[in-house]
Amino acid sequence: MSKSVSRSVNEVDMLTRQLLHAVPLKAAAFIVTLYGDVVEPRGGVLWMGNVIETCAMAGISENLVRTAVSRLVAAGQLTGERIGRRSFYRLTPAARAEFAYAARVLYASRVAQQWHLVYLDGENADVSMRGLKRLGYAALNPRLAFGPDDVPLSPEALVWKAGVIQGQDQMRSFAAAHWDLAVYAEAYRTFIRNFQPVEGLLGKLGDEEALTLRLLMVHQYRYVALRAPHLPREALPENWEGHMARSLFARLYLTLSNKADAYVSGKFVDNNGVLIEQGQSLQQRLVCLSQLD
Repeated sequence: MSKSVSRSVNEVDMLTRQLLHAVPLKAAAFIVTLYGDVVEPRGGVLWMGNVIETCAMAGISENLVRTAVSRLVAAGQLTGERIGRRSFYRLTPAARAEFAYAARVLYASRVAQQWHLVYLDGENADVSMRGLKRLGYAALNPRLAFGPDDVPLSPEALVWKAGVIQGQDQMRSFAAAHWDLAVYAEAYRTFIRNFQPVEGLLGKLGDEEALTLRLLMVHQYRYVALRAPHLPREALPENWEGHMARSLFARLYLTLSNKADAYVSGKFVDNNGVLIEQGQSLQQRLVCLSQLD
C-alpha cells in the first residue's frame, strides 16, 4: 500500500473513530437506523448476517446485535423467520408506519404546515403528552398540546386545526416561549461539528466506509430531527442552525449514496436473494434531498 493511500485510509479510520466516540451507539437504536435507511425502501427484510456485519463496522459486537434484535422482536418492531440455516428479520406493520413518518422527516422536502391543538384525556394522558413532546409538540397545560400537523396522533385525541389569523410577526416570540430552541440549536451545532469533516474525505472513501459514515450520519441527524419542533421559518430564529444542518445532511447523503448503495447492492440479501429497491422510494428520496442541497 502506497503512503498516500495509507494516509487516506488512516484519515477515514480516524474520523470514523472520532464519530463513534462523539456519538456512542446503542445496538437496538443503530439497527433501527439501518432498517429505516437501507432496508425499508428495499422491501423491509434483511439477513441477520448482514445486520451483524454492518453493526460490526460501527464497533457493535455480534452478542450485542443478537440481544438487541431479540429485544426489537419482543417490542413488536421486528419479526423473524428461518430459511435453512439463515435467519431473516422484517419490520412489523406498526414499525413500518413509524418508519414512514421518520422517512418524511429525514428525506422529504418540507413545506410550512398547519397547526394543531391536541387535547388528551384518560388515564394515559401524561404518557401521550410525553410522546407528543418527543415529536416536537409544546405542552400548553398537562392535557393540551400545540404543534405542527405532520406528526402521528393517537386516534383517541381530540384535535383542532389552529390557523394564524393575525400577529404573524409574533410567531418567533411565541415559539421561543414554548419550545426550548436553544437545546435543539446546540444539538444541530454538534451534528455540524461532527460531520462537516466528512466533506473533506469524500474522494477517499471506499464503498463500505461510505455506508458506515452515511449510517452514522443518519443515526445522529435522526435523533435530533425527530425530536426538534418542525416549525415554519417565520417562527424560528434568524440563522437557525437546523437549516444549516439540514443542508449538510442533504449534501453528504447525496454524495455518499453512490458508493454506499453499491455496497448494499453487492452484499445485502433478503429471503428472496439480493436486496433490491422496491418502487421509486429511493429515487424520490434523492430527488427531494437534491432540492434541499
